[in-house]
Amino acid sequence: MLFNNKKAWKGLVLTLVAAVTVSMLAACEKSQSADQSDSSKIVATYKGGEITEQELDNQKKIISFMSPEYSQFINLSDFQDYVVKQKIAFEYLSNKADETAKKEGEKQATQVLDQNKKSMGDAQFKKLLDGQNLKEEDLKAYLVQAMTALADMTGKVTEDDIKNKYESSKQDYTVATLHHVLIGLQYGDKKERTKEEALKIAKDVKAQLDNGADFAEMAKKYSDDSATKESGGLYEKFTLGQTSVQEFKEKVLTLPLDKVSDPFESTLGYHILKVDSRQETPYDKLTAEQKDIIKQNLGAAKIDNFMQNELKDIITKIDLPKTDDKTSGSTDGTNKQDSTGANKEDVKSGDTSAK
Repeated sequence: MLFNNKKAWKGLVLTLVAAVTVSMLAACEKSQSADQSDSSKIVATYKGGEITEQELDNQKKIISFMSPEYSQFINLSDFQDYVVKQKIAFEYLSNKADETAKKEGEKQATQVLDQNKKSMGDAQFKKLLDGQNLKEEDLKAYLVQAMTALADMTGKVTEDDIKNKYESSKQDYTVATLHHVLIGLQYGDKKERTKEEALKIAKDVKAQLDNGADFAEMAKKYSDDSATKESGGLYEKFTLGQTSVQEFKEKVLTLPLDKVSDPFESTLGYHILKVDSRQETPYDKLTAEQKDIIKQNLGAAKIDNFMQNELKDIITKIDLPKTDDKTSGSTDGTNKQDSTGANKEDVKSGDTSAK
């Protein structure tokens, strides 16, 4: 599902907003599809509005629909606290947004919903909505609200902001062509290896390469990188910002050209690389799409900053339903999935990565 994006749930605001697979209906007021007879308990009040228990339940259904991996946390007290604060933030910011941002939010909502329905098929899309007892108009209303807030914040990002962000992360715009073998800790149909088993195989592959074996053939035979296995491990003109696997990125940046690396470890397993070429991309050579991604990420960061530093002064009261959880943990997010956050856009390790 295009909405799905695994991250620690404390970063859900960035997951749902920055991914731009998420969008909404310009909500300067309560959702038009909201139940006007909602008489459920008020669970939160803030300067300019309130959230009911029914609205909170609906918000949880939407998050479970968009990111099913969070369903296991949806009734934990800390998660509910985060969800209601996120709803307040989106509602408050979208109410304050200018008309341009509101039109953009509605436009993106329509585009994203149409894209997802086309990708999944109308029947499957409706089946998934029904599985959460969710209406499409409620999903769209939520998405418009989020994207209206994002559009408004993104509109405050300047060219200097974009340049400064580029300068602080310019290595992410290095473009490399390389060959890669991954001996994964997970392989095949969710089978698992120990680190010792993976390292032993990786060392054997490296020995064969040192003795003249063809890299492409070794990748086809041994690699668990399903995105490139059949192409002989080739990543052509790969932009480093696409990966969050730091060990992989550092090796691509530092390995001498045409040299086969020794096996090195990441949370995915053991990697062997050969870098054919790499070239930095100066700011004036960034594509419009790359600049727009930087701008969107900066806009999302402004929302995150608002939630961290300003929201507390806007909320007047939160009175959430009691839960039975004993291990809700803290809002720093104890949902520790694969720390790489890798997916096909990341190291492009396909099914071996945490998608």
